[in-house]
Amino acid sequence: MIFAPGIFDGNTALVTGGGTGIGRQVALLLARSGARVAIASRKKENLEGTAKELSDIAGPDRVFHQPCDIREPEQIAALVEAVMAKLGPVDLLVNNAGGQFPSPAERITPKGWDAVIRNNLNGTFYMTREVATRCMIPNRRGKIVNVTAQVFRGFPGMAHTGAARAGVENMTMTLAIEWAQHRITVNAVAPGVIKSSGTAKYIPELVEMGRQKTPLKRLGTEEEVAASIVYLLSPAADFVTGATLYIDGGARLWGENWPIPEPR
Repeated sequence: MIFAPGIFDGNTALVTGGGTGIGRQVALLLARSGARVAIASRKKENLEGTAKELSDIAGPDRVFHQPCDIREPEQIAALVEAVMAKLGPVDLLVNNAGGQFPSPAERITPKGWDAVIRNNLNGTFYMTREVATRCMIPNRRGKIVNVTAQVFRGFPGMAHTGAARAGVENMTMTLAIEWAQHRITVNAVAPGVIKSSGTAKYIPELVEMGRQKTPLKRLGTEEEVAASIVYLLSPAADFVTGATLYIDGGARLWGENWPIPEPR
């Protein structure tokens, strides 16, 4: 195990999208490292299995789960209130919930655009603001990690989520400055092509193209992303804020990521 078993003793963590994929791996690693862990997801069925795993690790009194649609501020407020009642104020927040679909820009409808922006950008802000104002700012301590995506050279094929994730990256830098006075650090991770429950829904050829365009010539893993997130939550990163850590095998630096047709 990379992290010491008790490194997060006394801390309460909230992981959105915590029932599956990267969020699940983050929650499990935090529980093994001593944190009290709350997980949230829009779908209740995504939470129950992971909550049982967490309870087996940490004990049922140190685990909480509740469905929450991060696009709805009222549901976020109810979630944070419930977490505080069960586990105490949130010290560590991982904004992992999100979603998108591949599409050329000209085929993205206003409804599709709004859905992705509301989820990936608006929802991240609503959750961050609620946790900060209810828990972290009053207690003058906290760590926030936002999960974005590798959008270093744009995001051809997913303009909606590229715009949203770039917004989150800028928000990360802005909040890092604004909330430094409250001893809150705000960072982000930007995964590249990861073998996960999310990419399993994509066309295999699209994922394989991403692998080929990655200098390390493989997909990343959920565990690798989780370890980087937990590092940013740990005391080892106490002097790191406003940063975006790319977990992409070097993909942001090299290679064509979208075939460009000849002009008509």
